[in-house]
Amino acid sequence: MTRRGGRRAVFLDRDGTLTRQVEYLADPAALCLLPGAAAAVRRLNEAGFAVVLLTNQSGVARGLLDEPTLAQIHGRLCERLRHGGATLAGIYYCPHHPDFGEGAYRRRCDCRKPARGMLERAVRDLGLELKGSFVVGDSACDIELAAGTPLRSVRIARHGRRPAGERPADHVAPTLAAAVDWILAR
Repeated sequence: MTRRGGRRAVFLDRDGTLTRQVEYLADPAALCLLPGAAAAVRRLNEAGFAVVLLTNQSGVARGLLDEPTLAQIHGRLCERLRHGGATLAGIYYCPHHPDFGEGAYRRRCDCRKPARGMLERAVRDLGLELKGSFVVGDSACDIELAAGTPLRSVRIARHGRRPAGERPADHVAPTLAAAVDWILAR
């Protein structure tokens, strides 16, 4: 999965990490960056990291939004980041759910985190190196994504504690900005 000589990356979750946590965000106008998120991504950009969004979006499978609306949401996200001087190298999402939805969206897939399908596509598409790279997210599936890879994990936990039974992250930070401080110190 790792390409020799590729660029290092920071793989970010969307909801609760980069944007305000909204259950099944379906309205582009409701997208809200968390305070300091654009500046944190900009600092990663300036340090030479490819910043890549990896996000489970089962709201598509559940019929709460369609893929064109999700594209509008991600367009608005990119616009907001650009206003803060930041960019994403790529956006990868999983619209599936194994238990909910109809047709092709209701299935077990290799892209729904913690499975590595989105990660593998990003590495291949963008020529990324996992050694020296990081994954940052606020849920167990984000931390699990790093297991068995050279990725180091950072859990965004606003209350500073890991729920019982979850795999420990390499670091716990209260915000994306604090996670970036830790990453850049490595």
